[in-house]
Amino acid sequence: MTTFKSLVTLLVLLVFCHVSLAALENNQNQNKRTTYIVHMAKSQMPASFEHHAHWYDSSLKSVSGSAEMLYTYDNAIHGFSTRLTPEEARSLENQPGILSVLPELKYELHTTRTPQFLGLDKSADTFLESASGSDVIIGVLDTGVWPESKSFVDTGLGPLPSNWKGACEAGTNFSLSICNRKLIGARYFSKGYESKESKSPRDDDGHGTHTASTAAGSVVEGASLFGYAAGTARGMAPRARVAVYKVCWVGGCFSSDILAAMDKAIGDNVNVLSMSLGGSMSDYYRDSVAIGAFAAMEKGILVSCSAGNAGPSSFSLSNVAPWITTVGAGTLDRDFPAFVSLSNGQNYSGVSLFKGNPLPGKLLPFVYAGNASNATNGNLCMMGTLIPEKVSGKVVLCDRGVNPRVQKGAVVKEAGGLGMVLANTEANGEELVADAHLLPATAVGQTYGDAIKKYLFSDPNPTVTVLFEGTKVGIEPSPVVAAFSSRGPNTITPEILKPDMIAPGVNILAGWSGSVGPTGLATDTRRVGFNIISGTSMSCPHVSGLAAILKAAHPDWSPAAIKSALMTTAYVAYKNGQKLQDVATGKASTPFDHGAGHVEPVSALNPGLVYDLTVDDYLGFLCALNYTESEINSVARRNFTCDASKKYSITNLNYPSFAMGSGSTVFKHTRTLTNVGSPGTYKVSISSQSPAVKISVEPAVLSFTQMNEKKLYTATFTVSSMPTGTNSFGRIEWSDGKHIVGSPVAFSWN
Repeated sequence: MTTFKSLVTLLVLLVFCHVSLAALENNQNQNKRTTYIVHMAKSQMPASFEHHAHWYDSSLKSVSGSAEMLYTYDNAIHGFSTRLTPEEARSLENQPGILSVLPELKYELHTTRTPQFLGLDKSADTFLESASGSDVIIGVLDTGVWPESKSFVDTGLGPLPSNWKGACEAGTNFSLSICNRKLIGARYFSKGYESKESKSPRDDDGHGTHTASTAAGSVVEGASLFGYAAGTARGMAPRARVAVYKVCWVGGCFSSDILAAMDKAIGDNVNVLSMSLGGSMSDYYRDSVAIGAFAAMEKGILVSCSAGNAGPSSFSLSNVAPWITTVGAGTLDRDFPAFVSLSNGQNYSGVSLFKGNPLPGKLLPFVYAGNASNATNGNLCMMGTLIPEKVSGKVVLCDRGVNPRVQKGAVVKEAGGLGMVLANTEANGEELVADAHLLPATAVGQTYGDAIKKYLFSDPNPTVTVLFEGTKVGIEPSPVVAAFSSRGPNTITPEILKPDMIAPGVNILAGWSGSVGPTGLATDTRRVGFNIISGTSMSCPHVSGLAAILKAAHPDWSPAAIKSALMTTAYVAYKNGQKLQDVATGKASTPFDHGAGHVEPVSALNPGLVYDLTVDDYLGFLCALNYTESEINSVARRNFTCDASKKYSITNLNYPSFAMGSGSTVFKHTRTLTNVGSPGTYKVSISSQSPAVKISVEPAVLSFTQMNEKKLYTATFTVSSMPTGTNSFGRIEWSDGKHIVGSPVAFSWN
């Protein structure tokens, strides 16, 4: 009996301890501080405060005696960021004048031939060399900059633009004197992310230098990566100035830092903001990038953002606010072939940027990684999974997926392998991205990968070699939509078609950091002035630079007018008339993949007509979303009341594209076109992919007699029968015989 009582007592004590530990852990979580962004209604500041910063400080002290402000924001939002416990955050949210207290979000980072590929080496050159182009400032939010890169040489540039209010900020290994007339500003923002990295605008990653030089790098002759993609490198707008705002660190890019950088960039008077980063999808009033971009748009700054690298899945987009220019990725007409040659006489083409000692001039033993490992995922060539005795002196076939492509090669090399064939699986299909591998290696698509595996598994003595062919141009078809490029429909507002357009984003050569090798691996001791990488991170700065060209040519154009010019002149077919292809499907791409199409900057300089938008138009759009007053205030940074007598409609936002979802059979969209060219009469042409969707436009003819004249039309879309889960597409084009003003139409029945 005593023993039984002792057991019961012990059990009670154990349960009590467990409950006490759980309560303690819960209490610790409650007391743990994390970063919050506090949106304030500036107009509600009590008269007793002389300055809004004093009011912010007082509001914070009312809930916490120890919390400090990380940043105060004046331009991107009104408010501040701080570290609070969840209880303090809830208490602060109930204070007068507080619109919202939002937890900080983490965002992730998502070229020599592109000017020629885009036609900028011809007719636009005369404009690019003009003095006006050098007055445009592109702000780049990224991992910082490597100022010694030749892409930031300021030869031939005059004094700084008179409206520039920014600065160079000193930091670790970064002096004030390092900036020049090209790289006119460099700041860093790290309060939102506690790290041991050196606090400085210096780029230790490479990504920021690559994006900044893609947008506006100076002309550099003899650029290449190990001889690949050799030629003259230059950014899209080589005369534009660059201001860099470092917001991304090893742990990511945090919204408090991003907002602080956008706040500074707006105050510094940049003309274009380039942001190759994205986060999870959230309503606009909770999305720091969308909120900061609204403030930038209001100041006349075009904000260009990457669509994301989560394709080819549908609904995978980031940065979908209509006042943001959202850019997907396509390929160039350039490739870096490297062939897999088997002992059965078969050759399979792949891609590689390997430069070093080639494989011996004979066929080598060939092994599948899955058969040279005891790990269940041995086929992926993860760290420490290969058995050296089974790999040494051989070429290894690794499957793509999970760990970085270049790391797989490093794993093979460490295990004694001589070379690697990297095979795509179904997840990546036929999409190939070239890498500067650390050993002789090539990447092949799924079809060829399966054929090579079939040989590997059937031949008792498989042998192989890899042959490197260097750089090839004139690849057709090009461009094709990259499989990784994120796709629509738009999950936040399906009526706004995203992405807006695509631009070059695969195997892009641009400037690189001197702190890291071309693979980014710690074991890569090579250092290069230029690197070739891929992603919508690369396509975004292409459009940022093109927007700078348009801004220089048309200083009075709004961000919406510039975006419209890029969208309505984008192309959706090759010169042979065939539709743009999607590498993920091998079929024609759709507006959910390419938006309005692939950018065509020379035509965008003279688009004929534009779809313009004002701040009030966007506020009406927020009313149409049924946002509350405080939610609109969070985005607009001021009191705005939707007019109860007015009928707001998302379909009437003057966007250069049309998108519709299920829920109705008749959709009416009104649009207004503004003449930005010579007088002309424009006639409409309509195409619809499906007979179930009828499109009509009234009036069918618009005549413009003077510059900036506006004309309104109504497009009616009638759907007779569309099966659930299907999409249908169409196009509306206006032409005066000289200009074509095109708009994609997309239907998604879910």
